[in-house]
Amino acid sequence: METYDKKMKFLEEMANLLRKEVVKMLVEAGSGHSAAPLGTADIFTALYFHILNHNPKKPDWPDRDRFVLSCGHYCPIQYAAMAHAGYFPLEELGTLRKLNSRLQGHPHRTTLPGLEVTSGPLGDGLPQAIGMAFAARMDKKKHRVYCLTSDGEHDTGVIWEAAMFAGKHKLNNLTAILDRNNIQIDGYTEDVMPLEPIKDKYEAFNWHVIEVNGHNIEEIIDAVNEAKAIYEKPTMIIAYTIPGKGVSFMERDYSWHGKPPTKEEGKKALHDLRTLGGKIKSEHE
Repeated sequence: METYDKKMKFLEEMANLLRKEVVKMLVEAGSGHSAAPLGTADIFTALYFHILNHNPKKPDWPDRDRFVLSCGHYCPIQYAAMAHAGYFPLEELGTLRKLNSRLQGHPHRTTLPGLEVTSGPLGDGLPQAIGMAFAARMDKKKHRVYCLTSDGEHDTGVIWEAAMFAGKHKLNNLTAILDRNNIQIDGYTEDVMPLEPIKDKYEAFNWHVIEVNGHNIEEIIDAVNEAKAIYEKPTMIIAYTIPGKGVSFMERDYSWHGKPPTKEEGKKALHDLRTLGGKIKSEHE
């Protein structure tokens, strides 16, 4: 029990460190998305430091779990998690969105080892993950496929076509996570294009659906473990998150969907995040 508590404490502190990394990266880049990367730090921490069966030293290991980021603009938090997991040097985080950087504004698969897909067009990632899961079943492979998708991209039809396919073929080796932060670039999702009742919709498409607090790492891990015990359906984990989590002036404000903090705003954001505590520090903090 003590070991488990230490692991949870480590994961919580790592999530806060990754949020600080995201703020510094965005300030340095002068462009990029703030709200969702901060809001999904707990999810990425759970994935890269507990859930995924992967080897950063051997990113092409055939038996690795596959992780697909459908909403590519979330990539600053993925890069931060990958760097701290050991995929590339931490100092490279400062090159986000710069010319000739491997850390582009949307992930580029052939540039950075450890990326499974090139993300950009919203709605395409979940279908790609479903294709990977279907191929793995055909090849009788044991690895699992994970996908993070946003709520805003559920405005696209391709998401629902793919969801039907996954439900029909009972892809139990697929676990998707829906970041339910309720915002998109034009406003709140329920004003732009209402999605509710989204849980009922996925269940109607023959998915197993679990709802969690997207900032509770223990709940996220438990949901993934539950998904592994479901044999007749794919699983969708609806993770309710706060966009801009941890930064007082960003939280729940959709205007931060697609803009970075200025240098002064970055200082205020880092101050907010430092008050959350945690002993883990970046070597360049």
